[in-house]
Amino acid sequence: MELCVISTTTTAKAINPFLPSISRRVSSRLFQSDSVLQFGGRLKKPISSPLEMSCVSRNFGFLGGSISISGGGDFRLFAAASPAVETSVKEDKLPADLKVTETVQANSSVKLSVEVPAIVCEDCYQRVLTEFMKLSKVPGFRPKTRVPENIIVGFVGRQYVLRATVESILKRTLPHAMESVTGRALKDSIQIVSSFPDMEKAYSKLKTLSYEVVVDVVPELRWNPEDGYKNMKVVVELGDEIDAKKACERQLRQKYKSLGALKIVTDRGLQVGDLAVVDISATTIDEDGSTGQAIPDAESKGFHFDTEEGNRILPGFLDSIIGIRAGESKSFTLVFPESWKQESLRGQRAQFTVDCKELFYRDLPTLDDSLADKLLPGCTTLKEVEETLAKRCQEMEQEAKEQATDNAILDQIRKMVEVEIPQSLFEEQGRQFYGARLLEIQASGNMKLTEDQLASLSSQKAVNEFLETQRESITNIIKQNLAVGDIFKRENLEFSTDELVKEVENSISEFKKHKQEYDEERVKDQVQEILEGAKVLEWLKDRAEIQYITR
Repeated sequence: MELCVISTTTTAKAINPFLPSISRRVSSRLFQSDSVLQFGGRLKKPISSPLEMSCVSRNFGFLGGSISISGGGDFRLFAAASPAVETSVKEDKLPADLKVTETVQANSSVKLSVEVPAIVCEDCYQRVLTEFMKLSKVPGFRPKTRVPENIIVGFVGRQYVLRATVESILKRTLPHAMESVTGRALKDSIQIVSSFPDMEKAYSKLKTLSYEVVVDVVPELRWNPEDGYKNMKVVVELGDEIDAKKACERQLRQKYKSLGALKIVTDRGLQVGDLAVVDISATTIDEDGSTGQAIPDAESKGFHFDTEEGNRILPGFLDSIIGIRAGESKSFTLVFPESWKQESLRGQRAQFTVDCKELFYRDLPTLDDSLADKLLPGCTTLKEVEETLAKRCQEMEQEAKEQATDNAILDQIRKMVEVEIPQSLFEEQGRQFYGARLLEIQASGNMKLTEDQLASLSSQKAVNEFLETQRESITNIIKQNLAVGDIFKRENLEFSTDELVKEVENSISEFKKHKQEYDEERVKDQVQEILEGAKVLEWLKDRAEIQYITR
């Protein structure tokens, strides 16, 4: 049920459930969003040399690597039976230079049009024949001896040799073609967009090869205004839910209510203090008054609605269902306020339908010192309970205020940057967010996913749906991360190696404790990003003019 108002002071999810100490202290404030679980990921590192190329999709065994090629073609049979050939730009000098034309594309990507001379193609062809001669046991010829071209081609199969040659040309020339974007290209973003069957046909006829590669490059940030982050004026809006006194009262009330027994209401309708089990559905209302689309985030089945928490629901919701009885249904129109967390719903009129399934009231015991230990173990009087809760809430208020400040600063710098986000970076970050959501569900213990549920949630369809529905949130987080990283570099900020080592060790120990697999390099990157963010936030707060207002 997404009707509950979540203020900017709500504690964010950690970048990773197993990143300890600093992730609990810093990252929860650094990478927060209203509607998507945070899982900070560093900007993909650029390829520092052509040999660092790491492409996705099909694995070609003969090439000793993997290349993403569109256009179909089944290469699994050949890949399983063919040798591996490693290439090096420095060691493997081509017989002739390639002709590479670079064209700038949208979303921080570049298209490389590559023309491979016939002499290079012929050299690759001869290498392929030599490799097959080494591995093939041709009747009538001793192993590793020279076999006439027509015989080895006939033994292996002309089509396999053709495919192997095209693959060899791609594998051998691609690092050379990529030299023009070395230092800018993002890992795992290289894609050969030319059709493999078309390349086979072209090579078969012309004995030359041309292909096109699209690669994402490091995005360029533009600050508007330039250096606007250096002297910001930040307004931090604080909700009354973080007020220590009110929070203490709410906690005490919640603990007290937990001691009461729920009893079914039989002779009246809903009133404040009751708990109702309801089904909620909602649709938008168009300007002409017609029914629009369903609002998934406002729908819920079997929602346990505590009327004492009515002020956290959409304004007017509680008043609209007061008096409803079990088994009854009510429909009413409400307008989402302009301060609503989801921008797309701000000011939107909506038609709500609420079906009341069950209705309960609480039979509460007398509130006195005899309940102290039940309210808070170890306490002997109500006064002691109140004092202990008050101290905790004061600490929480300070932390919430700091978090709200960080959120406001980060949101402001995000709005100052203009950047075209590469698709590969968007997808990588989105998948990390989604993976972190599943990981947190598993780690929380509140909900244990079965293998079938995990498989379903991990499907490509589920991931793609998440990427699309959370596109705005993912984009905002990436912009925020890019802005933080840019400030860290611009201002030459630093953190100690000891800090990094200590936090990486702590993080890894947490992974081991929970028996979770981890990539040490990835953990190090995440910790480094958190530390960078902490330094940037500290630097920005020292220079910002901050004003606090209570809504």
